[in-house]
This record gives sequence, structure tokens and C-alpha cells, in this order.
Amino acid sequence: MRRTLIAAAAALLFVPAGQAMAKSCGNDAGGFQAWLLDFEGRAKSAGISQATLSRALEGVSYDRSVIRRDRSQKSFKLSFEQFYAKRVGPGLLNSARAKMKTHAGLLSRIEKRYGVPKEILVSIWGLETNFGRDGSGKYSIIQAIATLAYDCRRSEFFTGHLMAAMRIVQKGDMSPAQMRGGWAGEIGQVQFLPGSYDKYAVDFDGDGRRDLVRSVPDILASTANFMKGHGWQAGGSWQPGSANYGVIKDWNRAEVYARTIAVMADRLQ
Repeated sequence: MRRTLIAAAAALLFVPAGQAMAKSCGNDAGGFQAWLLDFEGRAKSAGISQATLSRALEGVSYDRSVIRRDRSQKSFKLSFEQFYAKRVGPGLLNSARAKMKTHAGLLSRIEKRYGVPKEILVSIWGLETNFGRDGSGKYSIIQAIATLAYDCRRSEFFTGHLMAAMRIVQKGDMSPAQMRGGWAGEIGQVQFLPGSYDKYAVDFDGDGRRDLVRSVPDILASTANFMKGHGWQAGGSWQPGSANYGVIKDWNRAEVYARTIAVMADRLQ
């Protein structure tokens, strides 16, 4: 009996990583590579090619700096007045008015197709990255999303986004090297997470790819498509309590952020 137990224990030590040894999530780097190998198997079952996975996941490792950033978010603890004053000033409003003038024809076409007014679209664009000026390319999006998908705090949420990132690469919208952004995996000038990019991004300029980094038509139309996809009512109010305000909350669930979008849009209107 003793010899049998020893043999069984020894056999367990040689179970390939990614099979029985893989954990559903983890709170340190220890099980990350086994988890990633398990994810790769699930992605192949979901239709992601081995060529895509090899390109996208090569060199991906656990990123402790992403976890530190995830645990230290402070902006949404401010009051609305504090948050609005910090994010919206005369410079941003003046830039927003200039963008509305420069892109008047484009914004009109987008509103005609999706029903979302220019004030809302330009407010989101300005608040997210100051019209592309503040877009961070510091982090590998795939590595950041993989780290957060493995982390136990929001594993299911970010695993879905990691799968979407694989689809973005497979469709040819972005290469793994081009997928650089914020620590939580935000892409481009309106900071779409991969799941939103995969589902709502549109090729409005007709060049054959959905580009939320450089193409203003794609950026604004994709934002409008997101809003429409969440139930935006053309011509309706966006004040708190309205159906459209609920759509703004779908964009960002933080009350201070949603109110800031609505109030900035009021100022532009």
C-alpha cells in the first residue's frame, strides 16, 4: 500500500502543465504559465488558430506592475465636483469645439447613421485621451489582459477580453506588436477594451480594417456604434435618469464619469 501511494504521488508530479495542474486563477506569478497554456487550449476550441496564438502569446508573462495599478485606482473616489474640475477645463472645451467644427461633416454622417449626437461623441473622445494626445502605449495590451484574466479578482471578465484580443489579431485589425495601450488593456483614442473593439468597432473610412488608434472616422463611428448597440435613443435626453444616461453608464459605470460626460456634452451643446 505504501509503495502504491508513493508511486501515485510521483505520477502527479509529472502531470503536464496546463492540464490537471492548471488553476482557474491565481494571485501570484506561480501558476501563470500553466494557466496561459490552458487558455490556449480553450482559445483553439473557440476557433482561434494556432498561428494566431503563437504570434499573440509569444513572450507573454505575468506583469506585477499591472496588478499594482489595478489595486491602486483612486480617481473614482473623488466627488463629482472634484472629478469634473480635474478632468474638464477651458482648454479641453475649446479643443472639443474645434474638433466639432473640423469634423462637422463626419459627425453629421455618423449621427444620421447611429443617432448619437456630436456633443456626446466628442465629450467621450476628449475625456478618454484628450483627443489622442494622452493615449498611453506603455503596456502590452495582450500581456496586461492576460495578467488580469489570470488574477482572481476579475478573472472571468478579463478572460473574455483576452479571447477578444485573439480575435482582433486573427481578423487582422491589429498585430500583437501594435496592441499597446493602458494597463487595463484599453485600446486607442476612445480606450475600447478588446471585447468592445471586437464587437462594436467599425471600418467607417472603408480602408479594410478597424483602426481605433489613427482613423478619426473609425474612432467616432465605433463609439457611436457602441452607444447604439447599448440602446441609445436618437433625439432623446441624456440627463441623469433618462434611458440615454443609462447608456452612458454602460460606457463607464462610475457615476462621476458618466455625469462628467453628460455635463460636458451640455456645455458643448
